[in-house]
Amino acid sequence: MKPAVTVSGLTRFFGEVEAVKGLDMEVPAGEIFGLVGPDGAGKTTTIRLLVGILDPTAGEASVLGVPLSRLESVRSRIGYMSQRFGLYEDLTVAENLRFFGRLHGVKGDKFSRRSSRLLTFAGLENFTGRLAGQLSGGMKQKLGLSCALIHSPEILFLDEPTAGVDPVSRREFWRLLYDLLREGVTIFIATSYMDEAQRCSRLGFMHRGTLIHLDTPENIRQSAGKGASLEDAFLEKVSGLNASEG
Repeated sequence: MKPAVTVSGLTRFFGEVEAVKGLDMEVPAGEIFGLVGPDGAGKTTTIRLLVGILDPTAGEASVLGVPLSRLESVRSRIGYMSQRFGLYEDLTVAENLRFFGRLHGVKGDKFSRRSSRLLTFAGLENFTGRLAGQLSGGMKQKLGLSCALIHSPEILFLDEPTAGVDPVSRREFWRLLYDLLREGVTIFIATSYMDEAQRCSRLGFMHRGTLIHLDTPENIRQSAGKGASLEDAFLEKVSGLNASEG
């Protein structure tokens, strides 16, 4: 399958700090790819590089077959939801959707159709007049996802979308992601939750800016031995890395 994301030697420095170190990977179209690691591992920086918010210090990458230097030409095909998605809390659910629709040039009948579908999809159809600031954490995340989808992107980048959200809302959010996957949307998600990592098609473990392992959740668990969890596998990879550096 044609890759939705291709990364080769991708590197980013902040001053003397190397936040992303020579990243190499491919993400096939039509899968949920999980970038997994603790805070400070380089997940957010990687996503910001791939959506064009940051420029790489070295290396190259392409999204939907287009290099980062020309990413603006496929902006309408890319969705992005940051960890603290920029909802306007003094606007209603409907007004937030309308704002992001206009931002992406989605207006008129096209906006009406898409917003109606997304509100139903996210279970927000009965809350259109509620201020975003008065929504629960889980509902805010679902509204944020709807705003990121208003222009029907082919690939969706999600940076820790369920951080701080209760378990029930997290489960509902992942149900929405699986619905998107069935519709052919490629999903690239950064998470520090191992139970969420288990739900992905493939995983990339990140540690201190380095991609230390990439495989399916099942293969990663098996690599750590019989009965091992993803957390066991991650800790084993980190321990091995630390031992080789020492």
